Amino acid sequence: MPNPPDSPDLRPDPLLILPSDGAPAQLFVVLHGESAEPGQMLELVAAIRQAFPLAVIVQPYGPFGAQADRRWIAECAPDAQAYVGLIADAGAALAGEVAAWQKLHGLSGEQTALVGFSEGAAVALEAVCSVPGLAGRALLFSTRFATLPETAPRTATLHLLHGAEDRVAPAGQARQVHAQLAELQGDVTLDIASNVGHELHEALIRQAIIRLQTCVPLRSWESAQGEPSLRIDEYSADDPQDGEDPGSGTLH
Repeated sequence: MPNPPDSPDLRPDPLLILPSDGAPAQLFVVLHGESAEPGQMLELVAAIRQAFPLAVIVQPYGPFGAQADRRWIAECAPDAQAYVGLIADAGAALAGEVAAWQKLHGLSGEQTALVGFSEGAAVALEAVCSVPGLAGRALLFSTRFATLPETAPRTATLHLLHGAEDRVAPAGQARQVHAQLAELQGDVTLDIASNVGHELHEALIRQAIIRLQTCVPLRSWESAQGEPSLRIDEYSADDPQDGEDPGSGTLH
């Protein structure tokens, strides 16, 4: 007997946006938070679409849950150790899907960015840290961390974006993860917006696009000039952030 429409085992197909004109130049895989669905990321996807008109944008649904209440892990973890294991499983599954989308659209890991909010960001971080070369960038919005990373990806730039008033995923955790990844010689930035809570605030979205367009990857920076300064920025959500023209389309 087929599953009913609201069955938690019936995963909807990903939402897909293709370039309106020209061959694909980038792949963005955008992951919603827990107990949500791709529509949660609408404003962020619109900003990516404007800045990168030649991008393929894939918005998968979390594999667990029903209708608009999708999750990336099967259940609420009873403790930090269980959470780490569930996120690891979800990251491995995501990595396989990303590789398939790359093959389908003829795009490389260097041309790929993983983007996630909250639980989706935790899964994106796991995937990019555990699979070398999977993505050149990862945008991680407002996520919580069960443990500090033990390794840092060597071929990916990680952008942590956080609200200073986030009570679900405190900004202090993001500071710790940023410091740990920097100590591991990872390529990582941290942006914290004041007066912003656990949300995809327009200030964080704006800063994410600026990072994608203007932030030279550490591996390129070092080969040209040597050791860069620590990349962390705190700003008011009410202050406009200046970046390159949205049509510039710079990713790496």
